[in-house]
Amino acid sequence: MFEGLSEKLDRAFKVLKGQGHITEINVAETLKDVRKALLDADVSFKISKQFTDHVKEKALGENVLTSVSPGQLMVKIVHDELTELMGGQKTDLNIKGDPAIILIAGLQGSGKTTFAAKLANYLKTKKGRNPLLVAGDVYRPAAIDQLKVLGQQIEVQVFTEEGSKEPVKIAKHAITHARENGFNVVIIDTAGRLAIDEEMMNEIAAIKKTVNPQETLFVVDSMTGQDAVNTAKAFNDRLDYEGVVLTKLDGDTRGGAALTIKSVVHKPIKFVGIGEKMDAIDIFYPERMADRILGMGDIVSLVERAQEQFDEVEAKKLQKKIAKNQFDFNDFLSQIKQIKKMGNVKDLIGMLPGMGKAIKDMDIDDNAFKGIEAIIYSMTPAEREDPTVLNGGRRKRIADGSGSTIQEVNRLVKQFEDTRRMMKMMTTNKGRGMANMMRNMQKNT
Repeated sequence: MFEGLSEKLDRAFKVLKGQGHITEINVAETLKDVRKALLDADVSFKISKQFTDHVKEKALGENVLTSVSPGQLMVKIVHDELTELMGGQKTDLNIKGDPAIILIAGLQGSGKTTFAAKLANYLKTKKGRNPLLVAGDVYRPAAIDQLKVLGQQIEVQVFTEEGSKEPVKIAKHAITHARENGFNVVIIDTAGRLAIDEEMMNEIAAIKKTVNPQETLFVVDSMTGQDAVNTAKAFNDRLDYEGVVLTKLDGDTRGGAALTIKSVVHKPIKFVGIGEKMDAIDIFYPERMADRILGMGDIVSLVERAQEQFDEVEAKKLQKKIAKNQFDFNDFLSQIKQIKKMGNVKDLIGMLPGMGKAIKDMDIDDNAFKGIEAIIYSMTPAEREDPTVLNGGRRKRIADGSGSTIQEVNRLVKQFEDTRRMMKMMTTNKGRGMANMMRNMQKNT
């Protein structure tokens, strides 16, 4: 995501490296590369020029502090302008209403049905809502079955009227069903087409007029770049929707759609899809996205994901086990499971400052932990609890059972022992380390 843009912007800022102050000449050279980077990311020429004009105006009007280099100042200005270009601040979903009605619109293949299920799962697990999914796509083969399967996965009821070809009536009946059965959010999946046509627009407009939704969300495939922006504008002219959803942002996308949709249609991006799993959905934060584009990472999102998987009671138990040097392979396995729940491994690493560029060419498989898990699962309960019993014969048996080599088993056991020793040291020295730090601070005052 945005890897090409990030790399080109980084190169553009190097023009100012070592410069003592900002001048019209060195700014012009930097902004020429910035504009080219935006054009390569599929941002339109008009918006690219407006963006660089704003940056130039701000850069030449700034006084460079002695503690800040011209390059650092330019990064800050570009960061602020990118944030503003993408909407400035996050926009919340309006789920007021009894029930709140959310209408999903978009072209066929944009990921509408999958997003509808992801949104239902998000509202259920993160917001404590009781959502109802509505199968309103009566044309695409297997669309209803797809929504049913996804509904089963997330344990959310799907309302259908088998054989009906009238999506307006289906939507009306679904809302009645929701009111009678205690559902407080209704998410209506609608039909898409391979291209914008009058029939499609008339149908989605009729549904919106009938159900009067709190939110109409336009779902667009970010892989389509500037075409996505043009489609978003055509839909907005007809539907006047409340927000945009960008899907497949984890793919090989140049980022033009994310950067320019807000400035073209004047509607915020509310969610982004970042994978196939039902929890692979993120609220869109313009500032955090600007951080990632400029290689600053996204620590806030990383911490938030970790907190979602954090169990305070289990953490206290684990801390006691570490203090007593009783941390075992069962605990190790539990920590791996929590990390996997946080999302795509490469995406998580990319949230660390400076790591996006470092791993851009690395192929980090989501199944990176599979080999480790196979080795641990091949151990007996006694071996997991007490790794000191792992002699040569046991390690050979574990290697054969997990489809790995003895060397790989040995490597894992050594890494585990090193980790356990380090964790024990950190726990036992915590108080002593704090006391030493306080003494050092007193000496320096």
